[in-house]
Amino acid sequence: MASHNAHQDLVTYSLLLKACIRSRDFQLGKLVHCHLTESKLELDSVLFNSLISLYSKAGDWTKAREIFESMGNKRDLVSWSAMISCFANNKMSFEAILTFLYMLDNGFLPNEYCFTAVIRACSTSEFFPIGEIILGFLVKTGYLDFDTNVGCALIDMFVKGNSDLESAFKVFDKMPDRNVVAWTVMITRCTQLSYPSGAIELFVDMVLGGYMPDRFTLSGIISACTELESESLSLGKQLHSWVIRSGFASDVCIGCSLVDMYAKCTIDGSLDDSRRVFDRMENHNVMSWTAIITGYIQCGGRDMEAIELFCKMIEGPVPPNHFTFSSVLKACGNLSDSRTGEQFYAQAVKHGFASDDYVGNSLISMYAKSGRMDDAQKAFESLLEKNLDSYNTVVDAYAKNLDSEGAFELFHEISDFGVEVNAFTFTSLLSGASSIGAIGKGEQIHARLLKSGFQSNQCICNALISMYARCGHIEAAFQVFNEMGDRNVITWTSMITGFAKHGFAARALEIFHEMLKAGIRPNEITYIAVLSACSHAGMVSEGWEIFKSMHKEHEIAPRMEHYACMVDLLGRSGLLREAIEFINKMPCTPDALVWRTFLGACRVHHDKELGEHSAKMILQQDPHDTAAHILLSNLYASSGQWEDVARIRKNMKERNLIKEAGCSWIEVDNKIHRFHVADTSHPQVQEIYDKLDEMALKIKGLGYVPNTDFVLHELEEEQKEQFVFQHSEKIAVAFGLIATSRPKPIRVFKNLRVCGDCHTAIKYISMATGREIVLRDSNRFHHIKNGTCSCNDYW
Repeated sequence: MASHNAHQDLVTYSLLLKACIRSRDFQLGKLVHCHLTESKLELDSVLFNSLISLYSKAGDWTKAREIFESMGNKRDLVSWSAMISCFANNKMSFEAILTFLYMLDNGFLPNEYCFTAVIRACSTSEFFPIGEIILGFLVKTGYLDFDTNVGCALIDMFVKGNSDLESAFKVFDKMPDRNVVAWTVMITRCTQLSYPSGAIELFVDMVLGGYMPDRFTLSGIISACTELESESLSLGKQLHSWVIRSGFASDVCIGCSLVDMYAKCTIDGSLDDSRRVFDRMENHNVMSWTAIITGYIQCGGRDMEAIELFCKMIEGPVPPNHFTFSSVLKACGNLSDSRTGEQFYAQAVKHGFASDDYVGNSLISMYAKSGRMDDAQKAFESLLEKNLDSYNTVVDAYAKNLDSEGAFELFHEISDFGVEVNAFTFTSLLSGASSIGAIGKGEQIHARLLKSGFQSNQCICNALISMYARCGHIEAAFQVFNEMGDRNVITWTSMITGFAKHGFAARALEIFHEMLKAGIRPNEITYIAVLSACSHAGMVSEGWEIFKSMHKEHEIAPRMEHYACMVDLLGRSGLLREAIEFINKMPCTPDALVWRTFLGACRVHHDKELGEHSAKMILQQDPHDTAAHILLSNLYASSGQWEDVARIRKNMKERNLIKEAGCSWIEVDNKIHRFHVADTSHPQVQEIYDKLDEMALKIKGLGYVPNTDFVLHELEEEQKEQFVFQHSEKIAVAFGLIATSRPKPIRVFKNLRVCGDCHTAIKYISMATGREIVLRDSNRFHHIKNGTCSCNDYW
């Protein structure tokens, strides 16, 4: 037209602008605007409205508002709707609501487009109350009864603004004319609010109602499968088949959902199907890359592959986003590879994500997992805006690094700043208390969460069960369990694990059978817990029966941990030949965990030949396995083969392998008191050793004879007796006797297994003093009272 000098009128420019908006070619649209300005034509409302829409969709709300304000009396209802929508789309809720009110002041009655835009602006917790007022206005106008777009906006408002799925369903049920968009919105929101079964039911109703799902519907319903606890993979595969038949196999959005679904739902933990879907995708976007990278990380033990995929991604045309960087930093944290993590963080900074919360929180977590808490604290302090997620991340980091004091200090800081804590905060604090056995702190948190109204939260109740069980108060854990109305597989598994660790195998099995009767499908962790219970109690036949039922009844393929449990069960019972036969018949190559478990049994039963064989198998896989060297050294020491002990210790020194130092601790008046072997650093050291000497005389009078076989050094017998009575757990018990009142049990915790002599001595101490002593070591709990232990001397 221009080359032929043809006159370009307003209609021509209007068509051009609408074409640019539809094709999302905003740069070309801005060029048309320049030509329009140069044409000196007087613009009408239609062109003004198109320009507002152009700049709104381009994200330039400043220019859109400038055009809107320049219109004067040419503003019509479309202009107001476009401007409200512009603010809503750019997350400027307050401005959108204010513009809506100005529109009403100017005498305009809103139509469905105005209502849709302003309701979208109210889809946040901050502006939800205003949304409820607008809903009242909306009901009076009658738009709710016939407009689908308004209905969809209201569903979003209730879900995003108030997590109110019930009201969203009421709106959906009231909509007389539902289209595919409405069904898809409702299905997606059910999934987002962790109601996947509701999403599946809606999908079935939609199909039966004759509606054909589109790619967004299928993507949403596949995501719902990911959240289901059972039968998710079977349903997901059926939907995958539907996707192929419907011609959506090449759709990137659906491909991302399938990658995620296969990664999270595969029973055997394999990522083969997930990777196959990813590799067959014709085009990849940032979501598909992030989904497969995250899948490898969540699978466990495949973080290196996730990092390799990330490196491959950044070499290609698709740049990573903040979620991708967050995921790969988690992988580095899992590998304790902070150096690589810092390189990736530098990349994140270059991509403009230096101030992103997700990236910042993952950096904190990565440093914490790598043992660099000072750097984690610096990363936290450098965040421009600290939100609850940031605080939760660093609280969790302190808790996982056994620094409950640091975690509690931050918790008080959150409260001082007026930030409302959530379930994750309490769960992290409970985890921190349980990791060091700080029952006093755990009880304080329990009281605090009751005041905060979290007593019915399932995740918190599960954490409470774990905390009380790990702090030695199994009956308090059982009380929390009994008072829970809604239990999931984690709840049942936590209780089974608690009873197993405390030596109450019969109660653990009873809970397991109750769980099955309740229709809860056990998972891999449940079976580890129940097999562990059988192992600690020497219930060989029951253990075999449960092991065989895993695949037969629930189609759970045994993992290496389950094989290790069976080896432990046979080994503890002295069935070493049966154990080695079981190992040799395993369908997969036994790893270091299995051989280490067997080596521990050889050490207990003094089988040097099989012990040497198992140590050899471990060191073939990992020459730097510290535990194997130590167990073999202990085996030789118990047989008096001091030359072999010296050889192994020399070998460890040459390889720079360091044995973890034994440490015991006890909580008194909310303070943790730690002790090492022959420790003299405590302020009350004289009182402690006086009490130890007093106890030594008393228990020897009752028949205690020191077992110096547990002194793994070549010393004179008298020195050995003195040495064995200065073990950290005996020192902690002595302190407990002088620092705690009689009715309370003395609760002592140790980072390693309790030695046999300490176990015997503490039984005699319980007889001499009439005190109950609860001892948690790295393996289990020992409830010692009146000279007997809950483990029946079987640990």
